[in-house]
Amino acid sequence: MVTIDKSRTPRPTLGPRRHRPTRGYRIFQVVNALILTGVVVVTLYPFVNIVARSLSENAYIIAGQVNLVPRGFNLDTYQLVMSDPLFWTNYRNTVVYTVVSTIIAMVLTVCYAYVLSKQHLRGRTALVGIAVFTMFFTGGLIPNYILVTSLGLRNTIWAVALPNAISVFNLLVMKAFFEGLPVELEEAAAVDGLNTYGTLLRIVLPLSKAMVATMLLFYAVSFWNSWFTAFLYMDRLELFPVTVYLRNLIAGATDATSVGSNAGDVVQSAATIQSVTIVLTVLPILIVYPFIQRYFVSGVTLGAVKG
Repeated sequence: MVTIDKSRTPRPTLGPRRHRPTRGYRIFQVVNALILTGVVVVTLYPFVNIVARSLSENAYIIAGQVNLVPRGFNLDTYQLVMSDPLFWTNYRNTVVYTVVSTIIAMVLTVCYAYVLSKQHLRGRTALVGIAVFTMFFTGGLIPNYILVTSLGLRNTIWAVALPNAISVFNLLVMKAFFEGLPVELEEAAAVDGLNTYGTLLRIVLPLSKAMVATMLLFYAVSFWNSWFTAFLYMDRLELFPVTVYLRNLIAGATDATSVGSNAGDVVQSAATIQSVTIVLTVLPILIVYPFIQRYFVSGVTLGAVKG
């Protein structure tokens, strides 16, 4: 009869052993939570303050009594800005400029980055050098103005879309992402009969959704907030984007408050108009961002793996 020593028999394990967090790790979690909470507060406070100021009466703003909660709830400034038909015309211009400019920028950036990601391309180093050179040296404001004017682009959408069509930073990030894709996928696509454009559209881009969404956000925010280009190359009020309209409104409010107003006229303070204009300008981006936020972090991380 064989006897089994139960003391030496291994006991079955029900799952991975859970290690209790050490004291140092718990301290790290607390410190990390405090730091991140402070970052959130510092980040959100200015925007919440701007919203509160835009909904407050001028007297409380001038007295510096508005922090996070509106004082003397007031929508007069919103009505003043939004009752102007030119505001909606310029707002529509901003949407059109942003959409068209972003599409052009994405097409050019994707094509250029895909070409630069090919190690066997002749002249690849020169093409990368040309792109990087523009990050440090530009033609200057006056030569650019002369060039745009001589091409007949003034007072057109192309004056906004073409000069800033490619961001070299975005180009390099997307190039690094394309270089990280498996070469075997493109070789298999070539065996199946796909040409370069078919491989880019059917293989590469579907695998690059996170990167494309990130670049879309970068370009859209850049073109949406841009005002100086339109201010420089356009001189007709109905062609301005809403950022130029709001800039002119702020300048007009500053002049009005410094000079004074006639009896019976309600002149909003420059601080109130600035708050309203910031809210109206940022609001569309805040609405769009949650839909592509899940791609944002992964897109930037993937594109920064290789240089």
